[in-house]
Amino acid sequence: MSTDERPIALPDHVAGSGTLDRLVDTAREYARAAASENTLKAYAKDWAHFTRWCRMKGTEPLPPVPEMIGLYLADLASGAGPSPALSVSTIDRRLSGLAWSYAQRGFTLDRKNRHIATVLAGIKRKHACPPVQKEAILAEDIVAMVATLPHDLRGLRDRALLLLGYAGGLRRSEIVSLDVHKDDTPESGGWVEILDGKDGGGALLTLNAKTGWREVEVGRGSKDQTCPVHALEQWLHFAKIDFGPVFVGISRDGKRASETRLNDKHVARLIKRTVLDAGLRAELPEKDRLALFSGHSLRAGLASSAEVDERYVQKHLGHASAEMTRRYQRRRDRFRVNLTKAAGL
Repeated sequence: MSTDERPIALPDHVAGSGTLDRLVDTAREYARAAASENTLKAYAKDWAHFTRWCRMKGTEPLPPVPEMIGLYLADLASGAGPSPALSVSTIDRRLSGLAWSYAQRGFTLDRKNRHIATVLAGIKRKHACPPVQKEAILAEDIVAMVATLPHDLRGLRDRALLLLGYAGGLRRSEIVSLDVHKDDTPESGGWVEILDGKDGGGALLTLNAKTGWREVEVGRGSKDQTCPVHALEQWLHFAKIDFGPVFVGISRDGKRASETRLNDKHVARLIKRTVLDAGLRAELPEKDRLALFSGHSLRAGLASSAEVDERYVQKHLGHASAEMTRRYQRRRDRFRVNLTKAAGL
């Protein structure tokens, strides 16, 4: 059974009809919308890997057998086969993918079963290490990065993308999913409104993010060269975009904007390229420099650079807890509160 096949169906004792069959199809669409496209792709790969492992071991993936799941996790952690050992976080994600896939097939995978829980606990105890965080792009870094961009149409687009992504604390997927207006395209993940105000106004982003709908206010900057709202206005004006996706591809001659929405991988590639061009962390080899930065560096950079009350940063990033926000604040609050001195030492 593929991941697109859903166990949602009419009970055996209910006779089908055109109306009920259409409702089944609608329910399946809603079920697909319960997780993001990237999550569904990851879960599909997890299930494919597990079923292949089962075939190689001479067993079946259905129904779930906790003992076999425990052996599978141990194999992932040990790296005894041709594949290298996986990290604890990847193994945990694989288990979540299996639980989700089993649920779609009408089965329940009990992660608390001792054959699974004890093996996973042992893996975490033996192999767990602190999470590797991407480097934060700080205010002076983003200024240096956008300064490397040309002033042609492609440069206008990439400048607006970086500045808006940074000032909005946006995820890669949130940046490229923006439309000019509400309901412009079926695949839209939000839209932009440019508003006037007594303090200069700014851009109001309405986002359908992984944590639900939220609004993000991006105010105007102190100068046009680094103002995300001005950069966005310039891009939309010269690209002649008044409908559909905000960030799109550009023709080969560099003179026209297409109607094709950018992929979120473009954001990651753009960040890495401008990091190199701006000479960030130039003391490191190029490979190490590239590994330090990713799309999340924009969110971490805003959280680390914005000198405002933490609760405003939490709201801006759409975090459910202050603890999650603090994980993004690289170096920001270290040693500001000195409990050693407060204790009298």
